[in-house]
Amino acid sequence: MKKYFVILGIFLCFFSCFDLSNNILMARTHFVTIGTGGITGVYYPTGGAIAKIVNKKKKVYNIRCTVESTGGSVFNINAITAGDLEFGVVQSDRQYQAWHGLAEWEAKGPQKKIRSVFSIHPESVTLLAADDSGIKEISDLKGKRVNIGNPGSGQRQNSIDALTNAGINFITDLRAEQVKASEAPGLLQDERIDAFFYTVGHPSGAFKEATAGRRKTHFVNIGKVENLLKMYPYYAKSYIPIQFYPRTSNKNDIETFGVKATFVTSTDVSNDIVYAITKEVFDNFEKFKKLHPAYQVITKKSMLEGMTAPIHPGALKYYKEIGFK
Repeated sequence: MKKYFVILGIFLCFFSCFDLSNNILMARTHFVTIGTGGITGVYYPTGGAIAKIVNKKKKVYNIRCTVESTGGSVFNINAITAGDLEFGVVQSDRQYQAWHGLAEWEAKGPQKKIRSVFSIHPESVTLLAADDSGIKEISDLKGKRVNIGNPGSGQRQNSIDALTNAGINFITDLRAEQVKASEAPGLLQDERIDAFFYTVGHPSGAFKEATAGRRKTHFVNIGKVENLLKMYPYYAKSYIPIQFYPRTSNKNDIETFGVKATFVTSTDVSNDIVYAITKEVFDNFEKFKKLHPAYQVITKKSMLEGMTAPIHPGALKYYKEIGFK
């Protein structure tokens, strides 16, 4: 009889431990990192806004979001496919190129692990020049010191496309700099460059800084973009609202072209995690819109536009629940 109780005790202990370990596993916190961009752009606060909303429900979903400042879209896509990041904010043109194996991914081939989650704000290809540089139009950039963006950023190719459209070779016709967008305002004010490109949502901290210094500045007209819009399906007409930059010499909004910021993940990230993040952003849509002025123009419908890679099953589950897909 005593032996029976000993055996029973062992079994009860085993199942109790099994149940406890199961509960611990269920309650385990999942840490996810969102790759963004430079701290003066909109990507960094966008990642922060998403993380803020999701972390409020960390006891519900056992998800803890952190944000990492990175080199931008190309870096984020490569880090996501390598498993170094779970999510990233990526320009829609870079998502298109990665999915189709173009540009930086031509040698690697199509990046079929990436998955779309949603789109966010529009981003304008923006060119700012110093008033004393003699740059009135984009054609005046020839021979000037111009920052086109660092390798690994999404904006660099946008700058090259804008220049090529204007008949300018960035290698032979410019004294091109290739530094991060966060460094460009200081370089412009220190008279070390004449102008810089930046693809970003407005208002942008970088342009607020660049237009508020001792050296007077103005936004430059990109020129006719119809050919670009025909050549590349991810480009669309855009404009720069001058109201956000009262210190600039411009009096009117500047027409340009742009892309969209998209939120991307990979096939390796679980459906539950992607579902939870998608649900919290959409369920708190009005709160989300108030977290940055660049989000004022977005709608729930527009957040499903501009995506090239297939939508992640976790996000798709939520969209079906609310009747979007």
